[in-house]
Amino acid sequence: MKDLSERRVSSRLVYDGKLLKVRSDTVRLPDGAAAEREWIDHPGAVAVLAVTDAGELVMERQFRYPLSRDMIEVPAGKTDPGEDPLATARRELKEETGYTASEWTHVATIHLAIGYSNERIEIYLAKGLGRETAKLDEEEFLEVFTLPLATALAWVREGRITDSKTVASLFWAEKILGGEWS
Repeated sequence: MKDLSERRVSSRLVYDGKLLKVRSDTVRLPDGAAAEREWIDHPGAVAVLAVTDAGELVMERQFRYPLSRDMIEVPAGKTDPGEDPLATARRELKEETGYTASEWTHVATIHLAIGYSNERIEIYLAKGLGRETAKLDEEEFLEVFTLPLATALAWVREGRITDSKTVASLFWAEKILGGEWS
């Protein structure tokens, strides 16, 4: 197999934000030439497929400023530096929805924009839900509700659910909850 990997020669920080950093790397291409690669350095995130005993999915609705529209998504959140992704999933599910889960299964790892970001999202399946009090982050306003998987998938087809991590999670849920994948 031919090695087509790019090798970093140098790197500089272009932007250092509260959540994201932007880096510009000089890389050596497989043919020996050099190129500049700008990319977003993201701490990673999780998405949680929380399934109630009735088989419905725990969902959230929130307004997303950059898109100027409300977004329907699965519970999710950013991984804090050094935090284990499963700990992030447990924390985000409880903080955002008030739910805890007794059963956790790692479902998949996805990368949303591999050419432009190192963001990695870990998708977890959470079952055996119990309810406590939600504790939203400052400046976070969410409507939490449950939804049958069939309705959620119909909403994807209708364009009502467009969040990429949620769409990916729902397609996994379709196979897992349908018994096709363990």
